[in-house]
Amino acid sequence: MRKKKRFSMPSKYLLLLLTLLCVGLMFVTFSASVSLSPVQTVSGYLIVPIQKGINEVGRWFSDRVDYRATIRELQEENQALTEQVNDLTIQNSQLVQDTYELSRLRSLYDLDVKYSEYHKVAARVIGKDPGNWFSTFLIDKGTDDGISVDCNVIADGGLVGIVTGVGKDWASVRSIIDDSSRVSSTVLSTSDGCFVNGDLQLMNEGEIRIVQLLDEDDKVAVGDEVVTSHISSKYLEGIPIGYIDSLSYDANNLTKSGTLIPIADFQHLHEVLVITDKKEMPSEVEGEE
Repeated sequence: MRKKKRFSMPSKYLLLLLTLLCVGLMFVTFSASVSLSPVQTVSGYLIVPIQKGINEVGRWFSDRVDYRATIRELQEENQALTEQVNDLTIQNSQLVQDTYELSRLRSLYDLDVKYSEYHKVAARVIGKDPGNWFSTFLIDKGTDDGISVDCNVIADGGLVGIVTGVGKDWASVRSIIDDSSRVSSTVLSTSDGCFVNGDLQLMNEGEIRIVQLLDEDDKVAVGDEVVTSHISSKYLEGIPIGYIDSLSYDANNLTKSGTLIPIADFQHLHEVLVITDKKEMPSEVEGEE
């Protein structure tokens, strides 16, 4: 038995037919007063929810894209701000260092003016012996700058020490807190003589030792300033050393000993002034180093 042949219409004709139908319905709608309310109602129930769903999905995707873009922008902005903060931190640290250095240089300048009668060379401390204190240290100036052995070294308004070794562009300094240091000194208010001895162990308490003070009238008091003596063979006269912190009679009841708070900061030496003028004496003072 032969099968019936199915009716088949080419797709292009079907598309043409549907197009003509749509155009006809449109023509009827605009030319006749045909009510399409039922069709619109049905469309509202079917199409509007679909459209809302599509809008929600589109909005969700749009929000996700915006969210990712915002996160990326915030990350980039945070990275830029972090780099800016790091740069500003470095700059601030440099400014703080510059401020401290400027303060030290101003102090050095004031000291230079105070001792204007002497020829001086400014130098930086470039090394020191192990430990917390600058008992002996190196500076970056030497014979090329007029420095020689026994030149006096000052800083912070007071005596620091004396040059003990020198090269073309360096010099070694022994400070007055070193155990081997001994400076002939004078109490400024009474002109009574004494010696200032270095004592690193005592320096841990921020003090150095004063010995053999001749105070016959018992006028020397705590707080009096001690300076280098005019009879010193190596140290120029009148350079401040420190202030008396304590005093007591020795066993002989003739002299006194005690402690002195130095003017110079022997824990934070950065720059010093080296006085290139040296004191010329016929002979050394007994006991002075």
